[in-house]
Amino acid sequence: MSDPHDELCPPNNPEDDELTLPRASINKIIKELVPSIRVANESRELILNCCTEFIHLISSEANEVCNMRNKKTINAEHVLEALDRLGFRDYKQEAEAVLNDCKQVAAKRRRQSTRLENLGIPEEELLRQQQELFAKAREEQAAAEQQQWYSLQQNAELYQRQTSQDEDDSDDY
Repeated sequence: MSDPHDELCPPNNPEDDELTLPRASINKIIKELVPSIRVANESRELILNCCTEFIHLISSEANEVCNMRNKKTINAEHVLEALDRLGFRDYKQEAEAVLNDCKQVAAKRRRQSTRLENLGIPEEELLRQQQELFAKAREEQAAAEQQQWYSLQQNAELYQRQTSQDEDDSDDY
């Protein structure tokens, strides 16, 4: 006869740890939901396993919905239909509300993400500053190239003097 504890809280398998939710996240959720109640480690493990199994169940069903529609990517509508098909209609309404909130936050982020508008500097001024930086970089590059050319010229003159002096010295013998 099997122990109910073993069924609800299977032994830790290192391979299964990759397929579970982070314990710290579960502990944080538990503390936020029931701050005044102590929850035993065994209960925390059971909650973790239930959450993991729930996610596995929903994602498997959503994958089936996705495959039925000949799609390659599971999207929110597939997950919502999976909730409905599995009898979690109450969760479906809450999930739809969360999805709408997420879409609104994403749209707001996209609108706010234009850095030019957030700088408070007109675009013309930014363009002028950019042109100044380019001009300064070109001047510095030209100066560096000119310095390099002068250095090469001096080395060439020095080499010529040495070779001509060496020839003069060889004529003395």
